[in-house]
Amino acid sequence: MKQLRIGVLVGLFAVAGVVSWAGARLWDTFGSLPSVPVAAPIVLAVIAVVLAATALSLRSRLRAQRERQPDAKGVDPMVAARAVVFGQASALVSALIAGMYGGAGAFLAMEQLDVPARRDQAIYAGASVLAAAGVVAAAFFLERVLKLPEDDDNDGNGPSAAARA
Repeated sequence: MKQLRIGVLVGLFAVAGVVSWAGARLWDTFGSLPSVPVAAPIVLAVIAVVLAATALSLRSRLRAQRERQPDAKGVDPMVAARAVVFGQASALVSALIAGMYGGAGAFLAMEQLDVPARRDQAIYAGASVLAAAGVVAAAFFLERVLKLPEDDDNDGNGPSAAARA
């Protein structure tokens, strides 16, 4: 499984942000811009907490297993794989959502901060971007916790390279 790359996430964020900003500008010329839901940053924060809690739980279980503690409960490889996939998918979607709300928030901040309702929308959009960044950070942490030792071999001379040959 490939690791998350920060460049891909930044690219998704940037493209979604530009498209969202242009879309918000266009939509505003035709009528009223849709509002940023209050629940958006809350849901993203909950996802970040779930990812971080999963990473911490799996890290403690893996540490107990490495130290051969008698009551250590092992980590099923399928559970670990599902957790990594959940983290990666969450990070990719969060990068898109952060770009979308970031673009809308930038439009609102540049054009309509004098209107109290629009100022609140800009604050919700900014909070959503911050919460999405928390999801990405938690996903990177989860991925780091579940990284296999042979994943550290990048020169192609390790045991995984022998298996590929």
